[in-house]
Amino acid sequence: MNMQKTQQGFTLIELMIVVAIIGILAAVAIPAYKDYVTKAKFTDVVSSIQSVKTAISVCMQENAGNAGACDTAAKLNINLPPASANYAAPTITGTTAAITATATAAAGSSTYVITPTMAVGDSVVTWTQSGTCLGATATSPKTC
Repeated sequence: MNMQKTQQGFTLIELMIVVAIIGILAAVAIPAYKDYVTKAKFTDVVSSIQSVKTAISVCMQENAGNAGACDTAAKLNINLPPASANYAAPTITGTTAAITATATAAAGSSTYVITPTMAVGDSVVTWTQSGTCLGATATSPKTC
């Protein structure tokens, strides 16, 4: 009778290769995950001002595009959203009715500014984005 011993388990080199592959994947995945978490938190910043944006749009349509008639929470008859873990309380700029939302460090420390304009004789309010972060649909100066 010829007895042959069969191999059981993995060799040390095979285990080291698996550990190296897992290490490389983790080195790439963890920073990417953190970036996605920050971008998701910045989405909270953008969505926090949507009610203010709607109120300004309605106000400007009712006031023939006069942004100065819609540049405070009192004139809009609304309360601005309070600060949260992801953003400071938003502000409205006088005369232009631009809304500024500032992200906390947890959400990337960027600013998101949208400014309304309405052409004479038009009924559509156009919003222009600016600040240090232009949001998910813009490509510069920084995507958030």
